[in-house]
Amino acid sequence: MVAPGGFGAPNVVTEARADRGRRSRLKHAAHASRWERGVAQMQARGLADANASVAPNASVATSASVGPNSTMTPPGGTMASSFTSSNVVAEARRHLGGNPTGRGSLWCARFMNMVLQHSGYRGTGSDMANSFAKYGQRVSGPQVGAIAVMTRGRRGGHVGIITGIDAKGNPIMISGNNGNRVREAPVSRGRIYAYVMPTS
Repeated sequence: MVAPGGFGAPNVVTEARADRGRRSRLKHAAHASRWERGVAQMQARGLADANASVAPNASVATSASVGPNSTMTPPGGTMASSFTSSNVVAEARRHLGGNPTGRGSLWCARFMNMVLQHSGYRGTGSDMANSFAKYGQRVSGPQVGAIAVMTRGRRGGHVGIITGIDAKGNPIMISGNNGNRVREAPVSRGRIYAYVMPTS
């Protein structure tokens, strides 16, 4: 049957709209379940920190958008954390927004060494970010409390401590000398070439 105006049955248009809505809901459900599986894996491996988790729909886009209190807890409660990683993360968070090293440039490694020392660990003793690539115990991916070593293109390297994972799967990291201060921000996971856990 042809609808008035001769453009076809009106239920075809309605069905097409309903089909688009179903596809959108399925896509959203698949994204949420991937996130929930990731959260469950982090909980099972003890990789998550209650203060560094994010909600599945949270979008953390710029370094300015993440601050000491802007990380979110997913629905259903907090995540597991280990004492050791929480200790190092808590120490790093104490210095957000400042520069406790007194240096004017190239101080991310010095900050990392200071955080480790105040948390009861030996650092590398070096002001070079890449010195942390051979430090501690190597781990295969981002873990709360792990030290991340990353490239900075032609400008050398950078180092910081992982505090969580954002909704896009990128690590959230506290580091010194990020905009001339200690800052907590998501970083591109592709730039990180080593994750290490501190050891005494």
